[in-house]
Amino acid sequence: MTDARSGDGTRTGSTAQPAGGAKGPDELRRQIEQTRSQLGDTVEELAEKADVKGRAKARAADLKDKAGAMTVQLRSSARHAGHTVQDRAHRAGRTAPGDADPAGRTARQRMPDRVRGAVAAGKRHPRPVLVAGAAAGAVVAAGVLRRRRHGHC
Repeated sequence: MTDARSGDGTRTGSTAQPAGGAKGPDELRRQIEQTRSQLGDTVEELAEKADVKGRAKARAADLKDKAGAMTVQLRSSARHAGHTVQDRAHRAGRTAPGDADPAGRTARQRMPDRVRGAVAAGKRHPRPVLVAGAAAGAVVAAGVLRRRRHGHC
């Protein structure tokens, strides 16, 4: 192959040196490979940013994981709250000698009929009590998270 000269006197062709100054064909090949690698990385980054569907799926998976963790936490809190409610209801329903008021009525007798009925129903069917406690816990947790997210902490 013959070398030609450009108008400014530099040689063109296979042995021409670019303005950056490659010091031979091996150096030029190395620079080309480095540029290709950088260009490939840039293209990958742009493709990731353009992949809205993939980013949405990743975000959804992240939110699903957080929701799962929150569900476990809320179930635990609800279970604990349910047991606490049951314990308190059981203690309120018990009669003890020291529970009488000055008129001689026990704690159970002082309770309104509706409350007594609710306590008895809670003892017979503890699952709805636990579900109600879980729902109340979920509402409280959602309120707390919402306040934190909107900066009202």
